Amino acid sequence: RKHQLNINLTVLPPFYEQPDYIDALVSSAQPYLAQSYDHLIFSYHGLPESHITKLDKSGQHCLQQDDCCQQSHETHKTCYRHQVFKTTQCFAEKSGLTLERYSIAFQSRLGRAKWLGPNTEDRIRELAASGAKNILVICPAFVTDCLETLEEIEIRGQDVFCEAGGETLTLIPCLNDQPEWVEVLASWCK
Repeated sequence: RKHQLNINLTVLPPFYEQPDYIDALVSSAQPYLAQSYDHLIFSYHGLPESHITKLDKSGQHCLQQDDCCQQSHETHKTCYRHQVFKTTQCFAEKSGLTLERYSIAFQSRLGRAKWLGPNTEDRIRELAASGAKNILVICPAFVTDCLETLEEIEIRGQDVFCEAGGETLTLIPCLNDQPEWVEVLASWCK
């Protein structure tokens, strides 16, 4: 039998650089950033490069140069890669992170297509090989922890890091149900 659902959905606009989101993200990470660590990886969910280039109607901007996301362009409104860089930049500015203290990587690759890089697992190995003993990983594209943060980063990432010579990989938990984040979401729903 058919049921008619009476549900109203509202889709929020992208919030990758919203100050209240950045504030909540930095606040949740602060206890980890206050500890001793060698490097912080911002690990974002990966996408095939073709997903990025399809949105560039000019065909002459996205992924045509390494710094395409730093050059002003109309595609930035819908470009995931640009949004990744912007979130990271906002976080770094708000928290006082210097460029040499962090890097960006992409996780969760599937299939044979070329994906955004560098790959998080490769970056974890590189850091261990370069002598890093204690790294942090934050996954800003995920607002709640899931298999891709808990298993792929916290468990498997720790194994990869230790096998390559590192000692401790600490996953900074996603925002989950942290009070500041809940307040932000509630304010957006009003």
